[in-house]
Amino acid sequence: MNRPSQYIQSRFSFFYGWIIVFLGGLGLFFSGPGQTYGVSVFIDSYIEEFDWSRSLVSGIYSGATLLSGSLLFLMGRAVDRFGQRRMSLVVGISLAVACFWNSFVFTPVMLFFGFFLLRFFGQGSMTLVPNTLVPQWFIKKRGRALSFMAIGGFLSSALIPPVNAWLIETFSWEIAFRILGISILVVFVPMVYFFMRDRPEDLGLRPDNLVYKPTGDEGDDNEESEYDVSWTLKEAMRTRQFWLILICVSIPALVNTGITFHLVSIFEEGDLGRGMAAFILSLMAIIGFPITMVSGFILERVRVHVVLAISFLGQLAFVIILLFTQSYWMAILFGVVWGIVNGLERITLSIIWPDYFGRKYLGSIKGLAMTTMVIGSAFGPLPYGFAYDLFGGYSEILLLTMIFPIIGFIFSIISPKPNKISE
Repeated sequence: MNRPSQYIQSRFSFFYGWIIVFLGGLGLFFSGPGQTYGVSVFIDSYIEEFDWSRSLVSGIYSGATLLSGSLLFLMGRAVDRFGQRRMSLVVGISLAVACFWNSFVFTPVMLFFGFFLLRFFGQGSMTLVPNTLVPQWFIKKRGRALSFMAIGGFLSSALIPPVNAWLIETFSWEIAFRILGISILVVFVPMVYFFMRDRPEDLGLRPDNLVYKPTGDEGDDNEESEYDVSWTLKEAMRTRQFWLILICVSIPALVNTGITFHLVSIFEEGDLGRGMAAFILSLMAIIGFPITMVSGFILERVRVHVVLAISFLGQLAFVIILLFTQSYWMAILFGVVWGIVNGLERITLSIIWPDYFGRKYLGSIKGLAMTTMVIGSAFGPLPYGFAYDLFGGYSEILLLTMIFPIIGFIFSIISPKPNKISE
């Protein structure tokens, strides 16, 4: 049983956990070279340089993404065993090596290996490690901490694509990759080495800057278990909530990736055009940013499975709006609702695992969750493409897509936080 009255605010006004939040955001920022928005700028360079087909490069990218996602659980286990600081150093150096490797590719096999390294260490590991690090330092204020950390991801998605384009235009695609690799080694790796710590206990602190105040009727050994109950992966897998939430977190990855990948084609079908699709993607990001910041504070007051269920209702709403989008105003409404839902679910999906299963084995649990998310994102575009080829449009697949948020809503509602004692 948790007894918050046994903990008092530390006399030190500044909490080192906010340095950790900054480092987590820095990790999300430097995941950019491995994210789709970063890699996509280089695709045409490969095609023009080596006269490869777009379908070949796209197929290689999808295969590499699928492989990297299926192996992310190994990174989660490594985080639990060796800690976030060591693994951040390994991941940062490896992502820099991946950038250097991609600057030398000249065969499809080398490209596959290069994409795999970028996706595994960039899109996967550089996202996984910060999302297991920050929850170690915050419990009561975990929502706002993850919201502030998310700023790094937003800045990366806004800055990395134009910076990559400028580097390619000014120098070459080879030099651009090398500059990205050097920047990771010069900025991110030293910051991790000198300033990152795995847990507040390493500095004699407590999560949220709280100090334990003994009551005299229990021993020190009960301190940790009363304050923050942790589950092993095997223990978590024996709960109903683990499997239902695992399905829930894969649904947004599948739906959002499928719609995003085919949004231009969907809008062209409605005579809205490529420019409107690009505007809606920007609008979605602009709306999502402040919602992400607010949602962290909401999650400190509202049960996380309730917020997750609400996000699935929003997901159902924007799919319905997209199905009937035939005008600019409907497209804007779709972009606004999509942005709100995206901002809400971004933090909800990050906070639910440490909130449900604690801090100690979060790497293994979060690693398996991210594996399902990445696999979901890899398969997301496929049914939309098949449906378009089969039916000549997207109405049928959008109707089918509505099933997923309905499933997510039901699974969320029946998945309150598990009680370890009663399991």
